[in-house]
Amino acid sequence: MTASPDELEREHTLSTATTRYDELRMREALASMAGQAPGASGTPLSRDEALEMLALSEVVIRKAGYGRQAMVRAACGAGASWTQIGSALGSSKQAAWEAHTRWIEEQGRQHERTGYEGLGPDDVASARDLAGEPDS
Repeated sequence: MTASPDELEREHTLSTATTRYDELRMREALASMAGQAPGASGTPLSRDEALEMLALSEVVIRKAGYGRQAMVRAACGAGASWTQIGSALGSSKQAAWEAHTRWIEEQGRQHERTGYEGLGPDDVASARDLAGEPDS
């Protein structure tokens, strides 16, 4: 049985999840090409491997998202404006700020649910203060 993204997320760092995903994706691509070329060979992914690749794609997205918000916090802490942060993310300042504040709130809820993951009440308050409001 294939592991869920939650299980794989605990097992992998962003780097190891990406490496495994790339291995499976390359095998899938080679098998697809082999099916089209006379005499070529390639081993298609099993159902479990295809599902693992799908779950790993979710893990990579999640872990990249965590890193993204950490970098937004670092930019805020370094004095970047929301206009600058939005520009760096390819979005508006409002969209960047809203995404970050939603992330802060979710981190607080996660801490309430688990008691240890996410951001505790003091950290949420600190993150909110750091985020402030989108600049004019």
